Amino acid sequence: MLRYVALKVGRAVFVVWAAFTLTFILLFVLPANPVDLLFDPAEVNSVPPEVRKQVADGYGFNEPVILQYLGRLGHALRGDFGNSVQSGRSVSAVVVDVLPHTLILAVGALLLALVIAFGIALIATSTQHRWLRNLVESLPTASVSVPVFLSGILLLQVFSFRLAWFPSFGDQGWRGLVLPLITLAIPVSGPIAQLLVRSFATEFRSGYVTTSWAKGATRSRIIIGDVFRNASLPALTIAAVTFGNLIAGSVITETVFARQGLGRMTQTAINTLDLPLMQGIVVFVAATFALINLIVDLIYPLLDPRLRATLSVSTARAA
Repeated sequence: MLRYVALKVGRAVFVVWAAFTLTFILLFVLPANPVDLLFDPAEVNSVPPEVRKQVADGYGFNEPVILQYLGRLGHALRGDFGNSVQSGRSVSAVVVDVLPHTLILAVGALLLALVIAFGIALIATSTQHRWLRNLVESLPTASVSVPVFLSGILLLQVFSFRLAWFPSFGDQGWRGLVLPLITLAIPVSGPIAQLLVRSFATEFRSGYVTTSWAKGATRSRIIIGDVFRNASLPALTIAAVTFGNLIAGSVITETVFARQGLGRMTQTAINTLDLPLMQGIVVFVAATFALINLIVDLIYPLLDPRLRATLSVSTARAA
């Protein structure tokens, strides 16, 4: 078990390190002169040489690339990604300020997506009407096919502009969170629902279900009491992977609904070429993604006895 935990922790650390290294190469090495990216393109040619030199010295651009990398890596290990070019504030402080808004949106959308996915899987498995099963099983494909920005605009048009049930923009109160949650949850629920439908169908044909039928259990009792737990385990893994899509989708969602958050700040950092802020956001998102996957990998053996047995056999063979 310790070997399993060490392997998963090592993979999580590698993901974060790779994200930092790639962003350093793309943002600070590949550009011909990273100093130029810190100024307005319309005014970069008019910047005095002494100012350019002062900025280069301040960011360490005059040092060899390997020293720049090691220096930034050492500071990043302490949570220091430098200061934002636009605001002058610490990147960590800027990210922490908007983080709660994005976490509320992402976690809420994930929970809503899970509810939708489980609802689709339960209906598709429990119904005996073929037309209803086919209709429900087609919903995940349709949800994945709809772009986030299009579903957001449609929801705004119907429920905000026409019916006036929810506010159009902003993040004040729970009513301002409803439409962004639905917009972000719809495409995320599709892959989870597709996996759950297949898992429920597979488990429903298992031997223990046949035994339950023989004991006189009802269809609903078998689905809820027997099939639900075993078929739900794969959803943990895909839900953790999907969390990365939620963070990516928040860029569009927060822009469409004019909400504060990590996604909208990412768009601003890209538009203004705020290199330290861009690197800090990418590394933070990678760390969040790696942490969630690590947690899922660690609790999965606790929920699935078959995996614990596999780990025990592997350990015995290694010994």
